[in-house]
Amino acid sequence: MKAIDGGICAVKGVKAWGIKSGKMGLGVIVAEGNAAGMFTRNKVIAAPLVVTREHLQKHGKLNALIVNSGNANAFTGEQGLEDAREMAHMLSDALSIHSEHVAVASTGVIGRKLDTKWISSNLQGVIASLKADHEGSHAAARSIMTTDTTMKEIAIELDSGVRIGAIAKGAGMIEPNMGTMLCFAYTDAQVPSDLLHECLTRAVDKSFNMVVVDGDTSTNDMVILTATGNSGVQPATAEFQQGLDHVLIELGKMIAADGEGATRLIEAKVTGALSDEDARLAAKAIVRSPLVKSAVFGKDPNWGRVTAAVGYSGAEVDQHKLSLAFSDGKNTIQLVCKGKILGANDAALSLLGKIMGESKVDIIVDLGLGQCSATAWGCDLTYDYVRINAEYTT
Repeated sequence: MKAIDGGICAVKGVKAWGIKSGKMGLGVIVAEGNAAGMFTRNKVIAAPLVVTREHLQKHGKLNALIVNSGNANAFTGEQGLEDAREMAHMLSDALSIHSEHVAVASTGVIGRKLDTKWISSNLQGVIASLKADHEGSHAAARSIMTTDTTMKEIAIELDSGVRIGAIAKGAGMIEPNMGTMLCFAYTDAQVPSDLLHECLTRAVDKSFNMVVVDGDTSTNDMVILTATGNSGVQPATAEFQQGLDHVLIELGKMIAADGEGATRLIEAKVTGALSDEDARLAAKAIVRSPLVKSAVFGKDPNWGRVTAAVGYSGAEVDQHKLSLAFSDGKNTIQLVCKGKILGANDAALSLLGKIMGESKVDIIVDLGLGQCSATAWGCDLTYDYVRINAEYTT
């Protein structure tokens, strides 16, 4: 596979555009084909997710997607459901398509009534500007940003010629638990809806479900995958899965690196676990730990916080077999080897502090019990995280 330019519009059959006005944003993506989705497991689920899930369950395909930022349309009761359905009807009427072939997404403040008049008054302008090039993808990616500081988009071409592109948003309230992050992915492969869902489930488990910024699961987490089929190619499932995994993992890293107030990306890799679930539990515990995240921010070589997080993660752990190392990609320091402490001297702690000051910090744990592994991504916890969230609505 190779990286290509164009984001979602690198995929044949995709047009997109969006606008951003202050905290309000509106985006539209037009792409017809089989589709699959995954949604938050938060029991307080936003209205647009309810509507989109209904549409996908009925038809397994989509023709278009409408998304707004600035208002989550969550915890808004029956009025919220009516507003989400109104968004679908607005777009279906404008494009002359069935409203149940429209996906609806929202992100922003919870518990506030959606301003459907603002959406209605801006929709025609967005539709008139739809483009099938990099500008269209950029505009759509920009429209869904809230506290994000960077746009998140990617596109690749597989050896078979099939393309996969995606955009995402997310910086805070991030611990996707799917079965406030949004991801809209597209491919021009010919793939049936049931296989799309299987591939999407596997890819999300390896990517977004292994990302933690602050440990909060949003009411609005949504990932949608649509296959236009316009390449005319039905790729091998293994090749398609590998490509989709890559796309979503890279977006997951972008989300972690852009965590609210973040200055460093943390990658935690756990090996030697008795099961895949144990490896996942241990890896996520590391990147979720406020103490680990704070230590990385302060470049404080307090590596014992990592072993503590692994110990309470729920994974099977034998402290006499555990090994721990830190790396910045250039320098690596082994701190613990099969339960024996190696990194207690001043020189080791000084090197660890330097490693923790780099833009990407790798934490490597070997549980020494089995053959299973997992990787999770997170970020440091900074003063700005508190400031951003203390001032979110004001």
